[in-house]
Amino acid sequence: MKRHTLFILLATLMLSVSCSKKEEQIDISTSDFHDVLDEIIDIMVHDIFSPPVASRVFAYPDIAAYEIIAENNSAYSSLSGQIQHFGKLPEIKKPENLNYRLAALMAYLDMSKRLIFSEEPLQVYQDSLYMVWQDKNSKQFEDSKVYADQVVDFIVEWMNKDNYLQTRTMPKFRVATDDESRWQPTPPAYMDGLEPNWNKIRPFVLDSASQFKPVPPPEFSMDEDSKFYKELKEVYDITNTMVEVGDEAEEVQIAKFWDCNPYVSVNRGHFMFATKKITPGAHWILITKIASESSKADFDKTVYAHTKTAIAIADAFISCWDEKYRSNLVRPETLINKYFDDEWKPTLQTPPFPEYTSGHSVVSGAAATVLTDIFGDDFYFLDDSELRYGLPIRTYHSFNQAAQEAAISRMYGGIHYRAAVEEGIGQGKQVGKLVNEKLQFVNI
Repeated sequence: MKRHTLFILLATLMLSVSCSKKEEQIDISTSDFHDVLDEIIDIMVHDIFSPPVASRVFAYPDIAAYEIIAENNSAYSSLSGQIQHFGKLPEIKKPENLNYRLAALMAYLDMSKRLIFSEEPLQVYQDSLYMVWQDKNSKQFEDSKVYADQVVDFIVEWMNKDNYLQTRTMPKFRVATDDESRWQPTPPAYMDGLEPNWNKIRPFVLDSASQFKPVPPPEFSMDEDSKFYKELKEVYDITNTMVEVGDEAEEVQIAKFWDCNPYVSVNRGHFMFATKKITPGAHWILITKIASESSKADFDKTVYAHTKTAIAIADAFISCWDEKYRSNLVRPETLINKYFDDEWKPTLQTPPFPEYTSGHSVVSGAAATVLTDIFGDDFYFLDDSELRYGLPIRTYHSFNQAAQEAAISRMYGGIHYRAAVEEGIGQGKQVGKLVNEKLQFVNI
């Protein structure tokens, strides 16, 4: 009798544990989102995405996750209709066991997997997460996945109409070899002009790629009294002074911290290989991560912050690349080697596209403007984005301060003239301001 009673008690206990396990809530936090983000960035670095293409890889997964939040949290508004070409999500019946934060993270993962090249490592990572979530609450997992899949299908259909696939088959950029004012491929790899047709990508909030067309760069002239010559000489003089001081120079530290060149060619005798880093857009996405964590933003606000920043960065690249291949301006390295010193090398490796305007400056101006709108001015933060590349943490008292430093870093790096930096950051601020004005994320 006692043994029978003990068996009943043990069975009851096991049933209780089993039921409680099935009913366990799958808690999704800001750190969960950022863990997935870190995994995706690592894969993107491995895959060597160019800065413009990387901006697209960030934007669409964020929007998919954000739309699920907006559908389930009345504090946030859908981007449907706010982004002119973004239609309304189809009527999706909300499953009984829906966990919308889980669904948002699932959508973010699935969209990212469709945009990166190395799908296998992300699939393995996704499977490991799914196993944990399914073990916690299989009903909640399945219902949330069904919901996420429907949102992803809608976002993918919209995304595929942004002209990206068409630009993959467009002609390469033709270099004007008979005009020394025009961009020429630079050492050591002498690569073709990168993404010459990026201005044909459909923007998110810009009415066209040329909406914030900057003033033209200073007129090309090698007359010593001309503005262009003086700006060229300024780059040469600054970098030479930096070389004299050495690697401890603050300008050198700033240049290296904001390098963010996803593909740096390295020559060792007869061998050439690449070192890989994050893109400038990814650096600002990581700053968004830092701001979200340091401000203790919840999951919903974190996704909102990343979505708004990613949209601003994506449109900033479209705006910038439109000007780059219009003005088609020669890089400092080409002229300094020809007129001043044939052995001179910039502090940073010159990237393979025309000079004006500075991509770092445009993107930084846009990102800083929207981040200030989200988290406020005078936002103090420690930027540890470059620790993974052996660079120390830098401290900033506002996003705008960081943006100004990112912009001037390109002059210190020897790859941009002053006009590209100053006009570029203004161009980016215009893009960021437009995002702030046109997209209402938060219901006031």
